[in-house]
Amino acid sequence: MSELILRVRKRLASEVGATMVEYGLMVALVAVVVAVAATTLGQGISTMFASVAASI
Repeated sequence: MSELILRVRKRLASEVGATMVEYGLMVALVAVVVAVAATTLGQGISTMFASVAASI
């Protein structure tokens, strides 16, 4: 019986789930940063092309 309790305790104390959540949060944060950067750069590039087109 104590062997069963030790196995259950070991499984519950495993940090695999916690690390998966941490990796998920990091991936979400990177995705948000990329989306914001793409939006900002996209607007800047659009303005630059409009300026070049107007000067031509």
